Amino acid sequence: MDNCMGIIDFNNIEENFGKLCKSRPMAMLPFGGRYRLADFFLSNMVDHDINNIGVFTGTKIRSVMDHMGSGKPWDLNRRFKGLFIFPPLFDEEKNGGYGDLQQFFNNDEFFARSTEDNIFLSNTNMLVKIDMERAYKHFKETDADVTLICKRVKDPNGKFINCEKIKKDDNGCVKSVGANLGTEEEFDLYVGSLFIKKEVYRQLVREAIEEGNARYLRDALLRGINKYKFNCFEHVGHIESIRNVKNYFDANMNLLEPEIYNEMFFKYGIVYTKNQDEPSTFYKENAVVKNSLIANGCTLDGSVQNSILFRGVKIGKNAIVKNSVIMQKTVIGENAVIVNAILDKYVTVEDGVEIIGNHTVPYVVEKDMVISKEAQR
Repeated sequence: MDNCMGIIDFNNIEENFGKLCKSRPMAMLPFGGRYRLADFFLSNMVDHDINNIGVFTGTKIRSVMDHMGSGKPWDLNRRFKGLFIFPPLFDEEKNGGYGDLQQFFNNDEFFARSTEDNIFLSNTNMLVKIDMERAYKHFKETDADVTLICKRVKDPNGKFINCEKIKKDDNGCVKSVGANLGTEEEFDLYVGSLFIKKEVYRQLVREAIEEGNARYLRDALLRGINKYKFNCFEHVGHIESIRNVKNYFDANMNLLEPEIYNEMFFKYGIVYTKNQDEPSTFYKENAVVKNSLIANGCTLDGSVQNSILFRGVKIGKNAIVKNSVIMQKTVIGENAVIVNAILDKYVTVEDGVEIIGNHTVPYVVEKDMVISKEAQR
């Protein structure tokens, strides 16, 4: 894709993730056995030859720097262009509480110096792999100022309540973007990604700062609907809305469906991530594994069913893990039982401990915790 740069915005509302986002942004949540959510957005851009990418991190930057670093896994460690990481440069309270908008305005020089005329901007609370080549072609051929990526969805069960829906006129131009309150069973869902002309983006950000009528980049851009030409490109593949712990748990579990797995990891390019050299997983004599994703470096001596295990997990003798997400370097003792749970990195579950949640509300164990039988009494 020529003449297009990429922007990934990590500024999401994270209160609904509780302990999981205590020290990391939502985009850095581990996903699918060895990846982070952000890997999918970054890889999607790189697979479509976007090689000038800015990441706006929000305030929790340590895990971002540790994972992304110089951008080498994505071939973005370059002398010219490449990966640029932008932490906040301001105290929000001292700058009028502008949300993430001030962060983008403070880094306007990055946009001014970039030679590309167009921007692909993506928020990370909708996990989706887009056919960016077709979407970009549509953006250019229609001479739109902004092209929103949408998906036509049927939502009788309210999965996308409070997500954003798009209303269009008879010519296919965008009339409004608002909250889905469940009044329509079928509607156009905004998936959080868009193409925009760079000068239109810069103008809308400047106007929002000058007029004080928006706190977030999303609001600043959408205020231009009546002034600029907004249209849509329809995405026809799988999508996951990740706005809380339950959504995150379900998105991981859905990867156990081969069709979804193949689309998320292989369609429109592969997914790259930070390299970690690990040996092959060791299956001991008591290991029984059914319908699970198991990363490298694990040692299994118990039963694992319908679960996702990240790198370096140890499952003790006769332990049972079912319908759970077990993150990196977690140790589960002998005869322990883990059902419908999310265990963050470096958790230790001692022998005989039972952790049982339910499918509606998975039990979450915070990073570095040690769970013993005495602690459960």
